[in-house]
Amino acid sequence: MVSDLSARKRPQPHAGVAGIGAVDLRDRIASGALSAVELVEICIARIEAREETVGAWAWIDFDFARAQARQLDAHRASGRAIGPLHGLPVGVKDIIDTAKIPTENGCALDAGRVPPRDAFVIERLRQAGAVIMGKTVTTELAFMHPGKTRNPHDPDHTPGGSSSGSAAAVADGMVPLAIGTQTGGSVIRPASFCGVTGFKPSFGAIPRRGVLMQSPSLDTIGVFASDPRGAAMLAEVLYGHDETDSATRLAPFPRLLETASAKPPLAPVFALVRPPGWDTADLQLRDAFAELADALGDQVFEVELPEVFGEAAAQRECINFAEMSRCYYRYARDGADQLGEETRDALERGNALLARDYLAALDWPRVLNAGLDAIFERCDAILCSAAPGPAPEGIGSTGSAIFNGLWTLCGTPAVTVPILAAQNGLPMGVQLVAARGEDARLLRTAQWLHNWADD
Repeated sequence: MVSDLSARKRPQPHAGVAGIGAVDLRDRIASGALSAVELVEICIARIEAREETVGAWAWIDFDFARAQARQLDAHRASGRAIGPLHGLPVGVKDIIDTAKIPTENGCALDAGRVPPRDAFVIERLRQAGAVIMGKTVTTELAFMHPGKTRNPHDPDHTPGGSSSGSAAAVADGMVPLAIGTQTGGSVIRPASFCGVTGFKPSFGAIPRRGVLMQSPSLDTIGVFASDPRGAAMLAEVLYGHDETDSATRLAPFPRLLETASAKPPLAPVFALVRPPGWDTADLQLRDAFAELADALGDQVFEVELPEVFGEAAAQRECINFAEMSRCYYRYARDGADQLGEETRDALERGNALLARDYLAALDWPRVLNAGLDAIFERCDAILCSAAPGPAPEGIGSTGSAIFNGLWTLCGTPAVTVPILAAQNGLPMGVQLVAARGEDARLLRTAQWLHNWADD
């Protein structure tokens, strides 16, 4: 690795469980070297020390977390089999239903809402032995009006959104794992800004029953961890089929963690892509990517996307706003004056769209993925930026998703690998993208890049 790139490597992790891989923590608990109660207490101590500064949590009950941990330790002591996430605390974005626990969607109109049933992914977490640590802050209705969360590396900067609390909680060492969602760039961008791994699976990989629906054609559940292996471990538990979610389908159980932990048969090959909007990227980000490409050498070749990809952002926005105006109709009807300006504007724009334009936009994923096929035949993953630069100063905006929406529209899996840093010390993520359905291979490639950057 060239010396200039080494100087740009990601910032040192915070205390708590930051920098300790979730897979390692799982193994320590399984071996008896660490108990679930001990791990929960480490997380609680970190939250107590940092929550006032970071503001990652919408709801948390330490006694509830301790009770779950005690129950899990007793289960293990009985000699019974343990689950794949046994004893691991997980933060859950506050648009995902949790039975008897508030799920308020970051919205004043849903204040006090307590769902009677767990979402699909919460059922899976409980079955896997995870500790539901609490509900993490989301932007209002998972859109663009910011919540209270601040960037753990510098509280004067945004953590991104909409999965702001989930990304910040993992980055600050409050929990080893967290769940979020992405409709534009709501997993990949905050992961980049906060310096953690964010993984957005292929569209339809994880059922969305019990999750606030903003745009059924785009909404995707994703995960956060300190490294790709941790993300693979969590995501693997969540994959599945649910008859209430038409985007899902029956498929063999994925071996994400096994694949992500394996050494690639050959050194990965990357297609370096400068997507539409690259001219808006921070100069130091562009320089860092040039250095990264030089350091990877023959493993990288440059590709220019066809001109038609320049229209993708408008088409994704059309789908998002049209479906949002339908899904959020009751909010506009019952209390538009209580919604943030960003949310109101999006709903108004969605109401003004023509059905002709919306239906035409739905054809675009097929067109764009056909254009990507030729690229994916030549590489293991597309290499591009996860955000236009480090987290912008101020918390009045969640930053630009210009480098994320394309891949959400295409439904392709994407992952942030936190291997770069700006001159001010804030993280800058590298985004890897693979063809739909190639989630396991993408995570293996991401783990390879993560390890390569650490060498």
